[in-house]
Amino acid sequence: MRARITLLYLFDVAEAVALGQLASTLGSATPDSSLAPRGAVEYQNPPLSFEGAAIGAPLVEGLPARVRVYDYGVISLAFTRPFDGSWDELVALGARLIDNVPLDAEAERCCRFVADRLAPALERPRETFLYEDYAVFATMPEDGATAETLVAAHGADIAQLLRGEPGTLSQQEVDEVLRHRLSYLATDLVVPTWNAAFVCDTEAGIDAAIEILEFGNSQLMQFRYYDQRLDAELARTYADLQRDHGAYLLGSRRYTRAARRIHAHAIDVRELVDRTENALKFVGDIYLARVFALIGARLGLERWKGQVRDKLQTLDGISHFAVEQSGIVRGELLELTIIAILVLELVLFFLGIMK
Repeated sequence: MRARITLLYLFDVAEAVALGQLASTLGSATPDSSLAPRGAVEYQNPPLSFEGAAIGAPLVEGLPARVRVYDYGVISLAFTRPFDGSWDELVALGARLIDNVPLDAEAERCCRFVADRLAPALERPRETFLYEDYAVFATMPEDGATAETLVAAHGADIAQLLRGEPGTLSQQEVDEVLRHRLSYLATDLVVPTWNAAFVCDTEAGIDAAIEILEFGNSQLMQFRYYDQRLDAELARTYADLQRDHGAYLLGSRRYTRAARRIHAHAIDVRELVDRTENALKFVGDIYLARVFALIGARLGLERWKGQVRDKLQTLDGISHFAVEQSGIVRGELLELTIIAILVLELVLFFLGIMK
């Protein structure tokens, strides 16, 4: 069989990227804007792509990088190689490429090189990069073959390929992998898993599927980042509120500070979440929308989104608690102040100083 293998490596490198500055940052390299709104797919702010060789990016496994930059701080590297051989050889190659730690390290070095070159356009760059890797095995349909005949003949090979296992899978696992597949025409097929996908389609269909898979992984990484950020804020807030700050009546300031910090943090995260969720919209193309929904389900996007929403609600609850506690402490302090003034007036009255 003949196939095309695309390895995607996505890195969260900054809070945001000023895409408008990239043209001047890249110098002679011209960003590829072919991803501008295209009928059925609309980007709120289209990502820019260019060849890594234009800026001298290092090769990974002898392959040049195609770089794609999203405005929400994600750099995606794609390495594509042709394949011509047997199914057994493809399965063996897939087992070597999937979850390959040295290969991941090479890709990160390449990304850091790219990020350094794009540094002027990065807003609040990160020292440690979150990353996602994803493998796409794509082939074009053979004459007269359908998706069903392909699955019937090579379903076990496809499942083993996507699992990256050198050993034969059980029939139960094969059925589990193939259960999540989608076909629109009789000849096309998309079988995504959480770290790899098999695509059988035309060249244009393969390119569209890879683009959607890449975008889905970029969203996954963003929600992973928001989840980590909220975890850190929750841990900091719990520690700050539980710490002994001395006298009770003088502790309202810690609740006020916590409430202000939580409120500002929650607004920031909500803005980032909204920007991520609205980055891509499908207009009138049911198939692409279904492909993205299937990919999102396999990547667990809704689960990650749910975790982020739950933690935002938790922060809101803590913020309300802090505001209430601050009000209670201030009220009690005011009451004590009034009592002290009354006592002082009584003392002065009995001493004859006040009449």
